[in-house]
Amino acid sequence: MTTSLAAPGAQTAAPELVVLLDEQRRPVGSTPKAGVHTADTPLHLAFSCYVSDSRGRLLLTRRAVSKLTWPGVWTNSVCGHPAPGEPFEDAVRRRARQELGLEVRDLVERLPEFAYRAVDASGVVENEFCPVFTAVADADPVPDPDEVAEWAWVEWDDAVALAARTPFAISPWAVLQLGQLSQLDLGAGATR
Repeated sequence: MTTSLAAPGAQTAAPELVVLLDEQRRPVGSTPKAGVHTADTPLHLAFSCYVSDSRGRLLLTRRAVSKLTWPGVWTNSVCGHPAPGEPFEDAVRRRARQELGLEVRDLVERLPEFAYRAVDASGVVENEFCPVFTAVADADPVPDPDEVAEWAWVEWDDAVALAARTPFAISPWAVLQLGQLSQLDLGAGATR
């Protein structure tokens, strides 16, 4: 076991905060992310993003097996939580850089009212108001292995079919989101 201690007087990183919401989806406070996902997870603010390449293929990622919720399952390109006061667009770009090593462009909010609640096999609950975005990237990802175990560029139709036929292999939010996104005209760069 390796232990690392900060030098006396050294600054430690502030905990990542998530925005808590009331039933009308209004912010009512914040709490450290490290303790929010439990068997009694409060409603909180999040986002999902589906990244396409210049050929219109969708980037799917497989969650790292060390993740607390839905470890090792395939999911959308990137997701996360905006910090208190952080605009969604900034949060999406931040997490795309942190998780995937990608700069994204042409960010569009596609499902502004998406929300879901799901319970994983260990009893941990996701309970999120989670607007869904699409974006375009001009490179392959270089993911953080603590976040992403694998990735693949796939055709949109194949991703939609995978979610419909084998929902147990995909995160519950991606199953719902892919179904709803498949009903939209996503335009150039995000074709189905």
